[in-house]
Amino acid sequence: MRIISITLACMLDLIFGDPQFKYHPVCLIGKLISGTEKLLFLLFPAKKRARILSGAVLVLVVCGVSTFVPWVILHFLYRWKFFAGFAVETFFCYQLLAMKSLKTESMKVYYALKTQGVESARRAVALIVGRDTEVLDEKGIAKAAVETVAENASDGVIAPLFYMMLFGGAGGFFYKAVNTMDSMVGYKNERYEDFGRAAAKTDDVLNFLPARICGIFLAVSAFLLGYDGKGAFRIFFRDRKNHASPNSAQGEAAVAGALQVQLGGDAWYFGKLYHKLTIGDNKRDIEPEDIVRANRILYGCGILGWALFAGAYGIFWYILQMFTR
Repeated sequence: MRIISITLACMLDLIFGDPQFKYHPVCLIGKLISGTEKLLFLLFPAKKRARILSGAVLVLVVCGVSTFVPWVILHFLYRWKFFAGFAVETFFCYQLLAMKSLKTESMKVYYALKTQGVESARRAVALIVGRDTEVLDEKGIAKAAVETVAENASDGVIAPLFYMMLFGGAGGFFYKAVNTMDSMVGYKNERYEDFGRAAAKTDDVLNFLPARICGIFLAVSAFLLGYDGKGAFRIFFRDRKNHASPNSAQGEAAVAGALQVQLGGDAWYFGKLYHKLTIGDNKRDIEPEDIVRANRILYGCGILGWALFAGAYGIFWYILQMFTR
């Protein structure tokens, strides 16, 4: 039933995309993070150790609440009526996936580049990246969009599938809580350098295995779709560590190799130029069409991830049943 529930969730995501409404779980988790952060900044003194400790408290509170609440809801619904719990868990899982939304938002950049010009494309890409976009030309905009698709293939698709298949909807919420915290407080600036450390490290740990699985799935997807699969694997194993984060370059490396382009490199953030390693070989200039190609590889990766995770879970469950009869 877990496989069926997650399969239906994937189908809903493919058809409708991430639902946008006021009480979306990720929005509620975001509000919980913001409220808890404000309270902790009031309760703890502005000292290094205190900030690190308060950041750890944030992780415990947010993860605890974000996991316990859906677990309680599902527990009582399943006890009341099985199909009520099944339906709600399916809806929960659906809201934790973002494959179509990732494609939709990145394709807005593509259409802006093709029909509306660079200024419009800069505004579109600013909605999905954290870097300064006013300095980007057409190639820089296309590269930023491709990098977003490649990097978020793990956060938005493979990692949620991985944890939902292992631990159900509540496990998916645990992962999403950590991932959302990292996106909100996991910055190396004056406010979050110490406070966000626990969230960033927890996110690194949770994404360690899914990010590497995702890189391999992206490379396999590229091969199956007729892109440079050999190059995808070569660049994945060569450049997957070319990032300050231990996980971010895993997907980017596979996609860079598949498309025979170079990603990464220097970028501007908050008016400051950051020097970063490049990912991939610069065999050709990146172009808007690479956004379309990256999304095709993303979809192949997502379908592959669902199939292999579901198959592995089904085999595990079958073997477990054999030994417990």
